[in-house]
Amino acid sequence: MLDIDGHSLSPADRTLLREPAVGGVVLFTRNYVSPAQLSDLVAAIRAVRSPPLLIAVDHEGGRVQRFRDGFTAVPPMRELGRQYDSDPDAAKSLAKTVGWLVASELRAMDIDLAFAPCVDIDWGVSEIIGNRALHRQPSVVAELAAAYCRGLREGGMASVAKHFPGHGAVVPDSHEQLPVDRRSYGDLLDDMRPYEKLIGTRQLAGVMLAHIVYSELDQTPAGFSAYWIQNQLRSQLGFDGAVFCDDLSMQATKTFGTMTQRASLALNAGCDMILICNDRPAAQAAVASLREYSNPLSLVRLARLHGTGHMLWETLLSSDEWQTATERLQLVLGRPPLELNA
Repeated sequence: MLDIDGHSLSPADRTLLREPAVGGVVLFTRNYVSPAQLSDLVAAIRAVRSPPLLIAVDHEGGRVQRFRDGFTAVPPMRELGRQYDSDPDAAKSLAKTVGWLVASELRAMDIDLAFAPCVDIDWGVSEIIGNRALHRQPSVVAELAAAYCRGLREGGMASVAKHFPGHGAVVPDSHEQLPVDRRSYGDLLDDMRPYEKLIGTRQLAGVMLAHIVYSELDQTPAGFSAYWIQNQLRSQLGFDGAVFCDDLSMQATKTFGTMTQRASLALNAGCDMILICNDRPAAQAAVASLREYSNPLSLVRLARLHGTGHMLWETLLSSDEWQTATERLQLVLGRPPLELNA
């Protein structure tokens, strides 16, 4: 899964996206101007290949929301946790509403996936996670995440939880350096409980791995680790969906070889799809090296992630369901009315 630079596809983008090793595109803020522009961009990406590429975006809410002007402002997930502390049932209902809003607005753009929910535990030490975490209690994270996932599904979108087995207990940001989590397996079980709950109730279609070394158990980051993917996620938790390796351009991965070598490490460990962003030459090298690569089971898992339903943007914004959901979000969070432009 690769990124692109601009608001539209360049000839070089089209050539690269036609490579057989490319399975998807992840969009960023730099790719967005307006709903109309985004709709045109997605349509152009769809037209590159048949069957079409997966199209994804980080759109959790709070500071991790790539599309803003024209989209509903989604609160940081910690707001749902605070609501839970005062009224658990209302918080779970709101989490479902937020999930539906995220999915329905992105599906109106024909985008398949938001990499969400973030189910890292709020241990109070990770700035990069911070208010992206739902709560301090694993059981509460699991409940709220399950409701959010139900909302995503009703909006036509599969859920991709992150960052397995847990990013909330390390201070360093894996975008900048390789974090090391020295906790024991017993301590890490709390971080994995939301995954256990979501997998057990068939809520998850995808999981994204953390670029963190859990040194008491393995000396390689989770995204390169057969222990975490095959032993823990697949065998122990029984997950049969798609496994994503987080962006291989992050600093946390730099000591593990060239981009081509990192890509091989992740795929050999059991990842179904790897992300390579913000480094076009390295992406081209990795894509070329994987031209003959094939994993039929991965293709089946990834095929399940394509979105369903595709309401027109204007139809969505005029629907009673959207109006009710946005009004409820504003009321609960005490925010002024939104001004959305078609």
